[in-house]
Amino acid sequence: MERSRTGVNRHPERGRDEQTVIDAIIDEALICHVGFVVDGYPAVIPTIHARSGTTLYLHGSPASRMLQAAPGAEVCVTITLLDGIVMARSAFNHSMNYRSVVIYGQPRMVTDPEEKLIAFEALTEHVAEGRWADARHPSPSEVTATTVLALAIDEASAKVRSGPPIDEKADLELDVWAGVVPMRMEAGDPQPDALMRPGIPTPGYAREYHRPKASDSADALRVD
Repeated sequence: MERSRTGVNRHPERGRDEQTVIDAIIDEALICHVGFVVDGYPAVIPTIHARSGTTLYLHGSPASRMLQAAPGAEVCVTITLLDGIVMARSAFNHSMNYRSVVIYGQPRMVTDPEEKLIAFEALTEHVAEGRWADARHPSPSEVTATTVLALAIDEASAKVRSGPPIDEKADLELDVWAGVVPMRMEAGDPQPDALMRPGIPTPGYAREYHRPKASDSADALRVD
């Protein structure tokens, strides 16, 4: 895998290039940010994404500036998961526990109808595993009205920070609380659409909604 632009300069000990770690972060996150240049100006747009094997799919309206400018151009996709607020004894050493991925490359426009359906399924399943089997699939006109970009996950790296605060030895004697405040995204109770026909049960993937977690243990991902 190419590493020319994805090397971690600050805190290189937090850099992770294992594909399993990169894939797990991509799969857990719901939103990515795509950086590109349009009309000579840099721009960053949030959008939904989904991974299918070694391909990252990006979805949006044909009117999107990103989807108009990105095909064939260089883009930078960033994904971040916040795991905790790290409070050190000194203000200087405060930090955050996080997992992030940076991907560089030149996306291509997906024009093949079969691949577009593969992308639609991947995007739907990324939001809620099991939903594709229940929901109506896109009609030909809906497929045409949606733009999908495909980006090879060839030039990517992850950066991970976990664990307690790291204070200077002299600060350990201060009477200041230090530790980690865990942060996580939690789903609330599903709210049925008022226009839904009566008698339709809430599916398990909505009733027990959760994001996929990395197969790596916390200790395996730990970087102080």
